Amino acid sequence: MHAPFSDRQDAGRHLAAALQTYAQRSDAIVLGLPRGGVPVAAEVARELDLPLNLLIVRKIGAPSHAELAIGAVAEGGVHVLESRIISDLLIDVAEVERAAAVAERELAAYVRRFRAILPFPELRDRQVIIVDDGIATGATIKAAIAAIRAQQPRTVIVAAPIGSRSTCDGLLGDADEVVCWVTPDDFFSVSQGYEDFEPTADREVEELLARQPGARA
Repeated sequence: MHAPFSDRQDAGRHLAAALQTYAQRSDAIVLGLPRGGVPVAAEVARELDLPLNLLIVRKIGAPSHAELAIGAVAEGGVHVLESRIISDLLIDVAEVERAAAVAERELAAYVRRFRAILPFPELRDRQVIIVDDGIATGATIKAAIAAIRAQQPRTVIVAAPIGSRSTCDGLLGDADEVVCWVTPDDFFSVSQGYEDFEPTADREVEELLARQPGARA
């Protein structure tokens, strides 16, 4: 499969085309998932003329394969575990707890770092568009949805440039709308959607947040 996006900015512009119904809505907001989802979300917000913020989520990585999410934690004390994956990989309770503790420490560090720049937004009665750079197991997105639902939004829209078709379809039970621009039959990794999939630096996230109204110096 040829990569459909040159980089995350290009992916964000494509994704915005599928979200035009939310353009310039006074009750809509775009939340990027750090780190990689934030530059995608920034392009979506710019194209749709919507405010940008973020929802801080950290995946719980499998002990033998840290890139594989067996769950996630999010702001507000939300924990999501992928019990099927944990069972399939024969991961015991102690290993899950250790991996979750690592994710919690990472989450706390990101909250201190990023919320010092841009406070958590008011989400009650708003249309919230959650943006990530791709969806694989869906664990981080599920944690994000749960954290946002606790804020009583009007609707929750999940949007990603690329994802597993089965995972994107499965999220319809949690979100009000799911937009996945590309769902390849041979999906194996989010990175296959990008020519340039270099990790997003914390500094890039900080710079994007600092440009938003309400950001602290």
